[in-house]
Amino acid sequence: MHPELLRFGSFVLPTYGVAMAIGFGAALWLLRRRAAAFGISPDKVSDLGIWMLLAGLAGAKILLVIVEWPHFVSSWPAFLGLFRSAGVFYGGLIGSVVAALVLLKRHKLGFCTFADLGAPCVALGQAIGRLGCLAAGCCWGREAHVPWAVTFTNPIAEQNVGVPLGLSLHPTQLYESLGTLLLCFLLLRFEKRRFEGETFARYLIGYALLRGTIEFFRGDPRGAVFATFSTSQFIAALGVIIGLAIYLIRRRHQPLPAAA
Repeated sequence: MHPELLRFGSFVLPTYGVAMAIGFGAALWLLRRRAAAFGISPDKVSDLGIWMLLAGLAGAKILLVIVEWPHFVSSWPAFLGLFRSAGVFYGGLIGSVVAALVLLKRHKLGFCTFADLGAPCVALGQAIGRLGCLAAGCCWGREAHVPWAVTFTNPIAEQNVGVPLGLSLHPTQLYESLGTLLLCFLLLRFEKRRFEGETFARYLIGYALLRGTIEFFRGDPRGAVFATFSTSQFIAALGVIIGLAIYLIRRRHQPLPAAA
């Protein structure tokens, strides 16, 4: 893989960073295209999207520190490695949701409406961003002997994220990239008869099931809850519960419109 897209002297352009930037750009493009159908101006959703991105980046790193606290306090170089890490996605999602709750109240916009608008966009951004994970070597899978297994050989990847070299591993990054791309398509495809909050609830449930399953194939350290679940699996379980609650409550108050 290619953790560095470009190196010129001491300047390094990480492939992961470029993939994340492209992913955010694609998500923002889709967000602006969908904005008018939800009664929000494209410029306003762009502003909100940027602030939510910053909050998401902060949340992702905060959860990463919580999950891997012993590692980051073990040495100064380990702490500096935090600035190269993108963080834990669920931490980013939580940070973005918290920022949205604050910003949307200020702009007098409904949370469920904006969440429905943004859910497929987040999935699209994830699909692209996870390709950066594959290039960097992070979020690697367990050892596998399947035709589609991947083998990392770049020592820079091992140095940066600790991925084992020379072993055939599950391409968990590709699993999630393809899974979130499919999720984006399904959210858009079945949105025509939506009630407020439905698309967001479907995203929470769909991504939680996807992520919870992929975690069984992951081989990198991800923390543990109750010595049984990874941190992301535990949050994914909460995601299913929250998604179902939103779906049932919103559907009760806003039943599906009659078929034409």
